[in-house]
Amino acid sequence: MSAPAIPAAGRPRVSVTEVGTRDGFQAEPVFIATGIKAQVIDALVGAGVRAIEATSFVSPKAVPQLADAADLLARIARRPDLRIAALVPNARGAERALAAGVDEMVAFVSASETHNQRNLNASIERSLANVAELASVAAGHPVALRGAVACAFGCPFEGDVAVDALLRVIDGYASLGIDRYTLGDTTGMATPPVVERAVRAIRDRHPAVPIALHFHNTRGVGLANVLVGLGLGVREFESSIGGLGGCPFAPGATGNVCTEDLVYLLEESGYDTGIDLAALVAVAKTVEAVIGRTLPGQVMKAGPRLALHDPDSVRRATG
Repeated sequence: MSAPAIPAAGRPRVSVTEVGTRDGFQAEPVFIATGIKAQVIDALVGAGVRAIEATSFVSPKAVPQLADAADLLARIARRPDLRIAALVPNARGAERALAAGVDEMVAFVSASETHNQRNLNASIERSLANVAELASVAAGHPVALRGAVACAFGCPFEGDVAVDALLRVIDGYASLGIDRYTLGDTTGMATPPVVERAVRAIRDRHPAVPIALHFHNTRGVGLANVLVGLGLGVREFESSIGGLGGCPFAPGATGNVCTEDLVYLLEESGYDTGIDLAALVAVAKTVEAVIGRTLPGQVMKAGPRLALHDPDSVRRATG
């Protein structure tokens, strides 16, 4: 990989949160061994990733792939600068997450009533009450709490999600003292104007609150949406190694924005991620082998733009 034109010290920092072992692996039909998951996470850390949403403490019956959440966290090599997060649906999940030693718990509620019923089997009102209960469990413990909003940019059942619907969930989180938010593009319905409208609405209501953006590349505009977020001052994005992912409770939900592609875009655009792209690509290829199918990541196939090739290794045109 070629050196960036601007030294890291002179570039603005952007945080990349890896969600592949949670949002990516959760939809895989064949159980991935816990040891392999831990190896993938350790390799991601070795590549410089310092924020990982590793798993979820949901019901094992609902998502069997993540039934090993506590065992997985026990196998990860921890370090002081590493933030390990887990998705938690309720107070019971929060208790399990705390016992497993997570650094951050991620509560989640959909901005769409219909999707919330399908995903959490509860109304938005009931889900916010569940978040209040898990926030109570977290109180007094050295653990961060983040509020994620699913279907923040659109719903496959209801269509456009009104800004008021999004703010209803954000305001609910704020009332519980949760002051870190992630807007999730669960089925890839975000477009640049929709992203701008949502981020500006939250900033108008809660100007000092950090916002992370979590895009899927369902319709091929995931990285375009990242650029919009950057222009609005967002400095944290979530992505999945190799482009894995897709909510199992939403039709047409293909993979997340790919971590290697995101890191490549950010570094080429003058931002510092602290992540070694070549090492990240190696992890993506390992995950591809584990999954057993070709993954959608592009940089893992083409390499960075200044990766040079021996002309003699390329077939010469004839005729």
